Amino acid sequence: MCGRGNPPVNAGRMCDHPRMEVLRFDDASTWLEATTPLLGADEARHNLLYGLADTLIRTPTAYPEFRLWLAVRAGEPAAAALQTPPFNVVLGAPATEEALAALVAAAVEDASPVPGVSGALPEVEAFARLWAERTGGAWIRRMAQGIYACDAVRPVREAAGAPRLARPDDFATLFPLIEAFADEALIAAAVRDRDRAEATTRARLDDDPARGGFWLWEDGGRIVSISGHGGRTPTGIRIGPVYTPPADRGRGYATALVHAQTSWLLSEAVDRCFLYTDLSNATSNGVYRRIGYEQVAEAVEIGFEQP
Repeated sequence: MCGRGNPPVNAGRMCDHPRMEVLRFDDASTWLEATTPLLGADEARHNLLYGLADTLIRTPTAYPEFRLWLAVRAGEPAAAALQTPPFNVVLGAPATEEALAALVAAAVEDASPVPGVSGALPEVEAFARLWAERTGGAWIRRMAQGIYACDAVRPVREAAGAPRLARPDDFATLFPLIEAFADEALIAAAVRDRDRAEATTRARLDDDPARGGFWLWEDGGRIVSISGHGGRTPTGIRIGPVYTPPADRGRGYATALVHAQTSWLLSEAVDRCFLYTDLSNATSNGVYRRIGYEQVAEAVEIGFEQP
């Protein structure tokens, strides 16, 4: 186990590891500033880390508990990760294997038990292997995801109806659709916190639409598709969740909605939009490619089975 000494300036606790330090931060702004040289090398790959940090900074009540790690060597950032319990550790691309091993050691020490890890390949599976070696546990791939980015949209087929930004008074209609999306699409449904999801939804509805919100597609006076956005990065923002009820699918609503939402965000707020897809769903991946999104990395959600 690593010993604990006095915290360095602008950081949380410090943990020694051979030839490597792992800093623990109590402040997301300070962590984000310290990790920028590392994460900024591939903003699209790290959009989830950026977005979660943005949420911790702007909406502290969203995740009352969090862990922020940064491995440094000779003062230079070498690997970064965060966790908002009870969810997975979210990992950035490490500069070295030594830095990744240091992060694994810190996570095992601080976040017992670690439920799993999420991030891009190949680093996320390397983290899982190191975790298994250190703990004697087992790991399993739960979902393969595509990380997509878009900086210009292409024309798409029109759909009946029209898009609009959601308003705070849309909550009663919108929130059941968000819950339906979670029931259908999210692996971590068992750890969902309904109160937290409700608060997060209300916060987005009250937000500056350039930083967070929801778009709705209406047809015949009904909301037939929804798409959220939030989690700012230095130049972009992440789209999601995207959901159309089963009875309304196959009519082009989601394609038209994400196209309209992305167009507005690119013209009014950001340079790029990001999103995650389930790579096993060929339909949704095809939809986003037609809009103008291109896959920039493959990500994986991994679950840990404790020894």
